Amino acid sequence: MTSLGVVFRPQLPPERLRAYARLAQDSGLDELWLWEDCFLAGGVSAAAAALAWTERLRVGIGLLPVPLRNVAVTAMETAALHRMFPGRASVVVGHGQDWMGQVGARAASPLTLLGEHLDALRALLRGEKLTVQGRYVTLDGVALDWPPPRPAPVLAGATGPRTLRLSGAKADGTLLTCATSPDGVREARRLIEEGRAAAGRAQPHRVVVYLLAATGAGAAERVRADLAAEHAGPGAGVAGDAAAVAEAVRRLADAGADTVVLQPTSGEPDPEGFVRFAAEQVLPLVRR
Repeated sequence: MTSLGVVFRPQLPPERLRAYARLAQDSGLDELWLWEDCFLAGGVSAAAAALAWTERLRVGIGLLPVPLRNVAVTAMETAALHRMFPGRASVVVGHGQDWMGQVGARAASPLTLLGEHLDALRALLRGEKLTVQGRYVTLDGVALDWPPPRPAPVLAGATGPRTLRLSGAKADGTLLTCATSPDGVREARRLIEEGRAAAGRAQPHRVVVYLLAATGAGAAERVRADLAAEHAGPGAGVAGDAAAVAEAVRRLADAGADTVVLQPTSGEPDPEGFVRFAAEQVLPLVRR
């Protein structure tokens, strides 16, 4: 069954997160997703707070930019989330965007960095002791004192073909942006499978995709504006009533998405109303 979630956009003040997370849980949604972007709320601190304020809601961080983070810190924080909130946290790592340059963290080879980070992060979370001398990741006898007691999946954010193949080879799942159409999900799945086959991996690979959505007055215009900013092609996003949004969710699920996360537009006039719309009107149609 496809999981359905909503995004808490980081452009909203952090102090609104508590009510938003409680509403997402109490209204019956499966997941809440956050992201770390310039120069808004931190992803790990926001996720930890949302998890503490709820009891069953799964919370995803999509994504943490690896140029900003020493992999040991990423591992420590990820392990802590999984130990405090077992089975409820999803951590995604990825390249980051132009703001990596603003903070002096841009990598000359983002793909190499992401691959090294994924390898080391997953090994540390398995409780291994690592000594690594890579181009970007250097560890000397590093092991977590408190690794997760159970496997802690690590996802990668990916858009381009090389990163999608890398995600298939080295990550436990992939996060796709709201610019992804159903055809884009199918192509992503194909590239992920190429990476998995090349690496000899057989375990399930979770695909999460954001779906830009809006309802009510001005919905179509808001979706078009946000998709233009994302340089999205045809078939991405949806504007309309619950039936239209549920059908868009089903199309993504049929294309290979395991989790669809409804992302409100940047101009959403009623974020909490969007959560209620997703839970009370869209979710029953998706589950029907």
